[in-house]
Amino acid sequence: MSAQSLTSQSVSRRGFLQKTAAATAAAAVAAPYVARGQVLGANSRIAVGFIGTGGRAQAHFGILKWLKEQGKRPIEVVAVSDTYRPRMQNAAERFKAKSYADYRELLADKGVDLVCIATPDHHHCPQAIAAVQAGKDVYCEKPVSHWRQFALVKQLAAEVKKSDRAFQLGTQGMGDGVWRQMRQLVQDGLIGQPIHAECGYFRVGDWGERGMKIDDKDVKPGADLNWKAFLGDAPKRPFDVSRYFRWRMYEDYAGGPVTDLFPHSFTPVASVLGLKFPKEVVATGGMFRYTEREVPDTFNMLISYPEKITVAILGTQGNDFQGGNGGRGPGGRIPTIRGWDGMLTIQNSLTTKKPEIVFVPAQGSNKKPKSFEIEKRGDLTDHWENLLDCCADRKQKPWSDVEMAYHVQTALIMGMLASRSGRTAKFDVGQQKIVV
Repeated sequence: MSAQSLTSQSVSRRGFLQKTAAATAAAAVAAPYVARGQVLGANSRIAVGFIGTGGRAQAHFGILKWLKEQGKRPIEVVAVSDTYRPRMQNAAERFKAKSYADYRELLADKGVDLVCIATPDHHHCPQAIAAVQAGKDVYCEKPVSHWRQFALVKQLAAEVKKSDRAFQLGTQGMGDGVWRQMRQLVQDGLIGQPIHAECGYFRVGDWGERGMKIDDKDVKPGADLNWKAFLGDAPKRPFDVSRYFRWRMYEDYAGGPVTDLFPHSFTPVASVLGLKFPKEVVATGGMFRYTEREVPDTFNMLISYPEKITVAILGTQGNDFQGGNGGRGPGGRIPTIRGWDGMLTIQNSLTTKKPEIVFVPAQGSNKKPKSFEIEKRGDLTDHWENLLDCCADRKQKPWSDVEMAYHVQTALIMGMLASRSGRTAKFDVGQQKIVV
């Protein structure tokens, strides 16, 4: 089977209709939503504001529409903001929502309970910090930050920690229960002392970068496009239509596989192993196939942890064969988790052909091979519902919370800095500082 179904699940309408609502609808609707210090009733509307209304936002629009139509959540898109006015207006008309050219005005709207941030990478952290400070719960697209914004990731983690706001990072593969099941198996000692893990992301084509849609090739900065707001804290450059609409191609606004794709592959591994800050990271990569861009198309990194665990993350956009059990096709390579006593991975059952967790004993181990049925599958819809559950019960942590985002992004930023400098990136735990 393709690992795509495990680490970056589809959110098609067909997938929505296949989900069974009966088992969870009553409990979901009954759960009150806690917003701005008040508990809203079970049938109170959850008002969502969107910062960014482009391609990624469309998937979230579909999720929220489905949740409402199925009676699972009394949720409503009430406000939208975007630096490109035509896109913003389309979304506002679709939902009969308020539109704000400046996202800070949306955050000042007391009628907004929760914010979904679906903007270019370099805006995620500043907007999430501002949202938490404004008393909003947050769903933030991955990565949590641009690769040069480590200080902002650190600040965001501190802001969320001192608030009672819920924060979920958009690594939607974490909606799959297989990772929590595997984590429990590791905690129970099945593989013994963890020592090594592998994961990655493979595809053919840079359609995720060069293939981004250009809405209007003749547009200029002005009433319809706020170039200054788009740049944010990125280097100041003259307007370029490709930079605006195809921003993932440029290192000012993105990082390529290490920050765009690896969050999907690495976050489950970090969760299963309970990894926090790395000890050191080495990495290499470059533009080996697609040269009409600034970010790498191939990237490989090794992360060393104080607990004597090494994680290898491999990836290229020049070939889609994932190896192991991943087969062929764009997506994340199914993780392999190794310990002194054996290995955990996921593969199709020989009898049912359904994916299951597989344990293979290490040489010399007295343990026996085992397989485990995956108890609960999940996707982007489950990821959203998990956030809403945490908003209702402030004692729960989202599956991809800010602490997880901080730890994962630290390692990925270290990988980018190591690759760019040709040196080993190290982490000073005491000062929570990256040293290259």
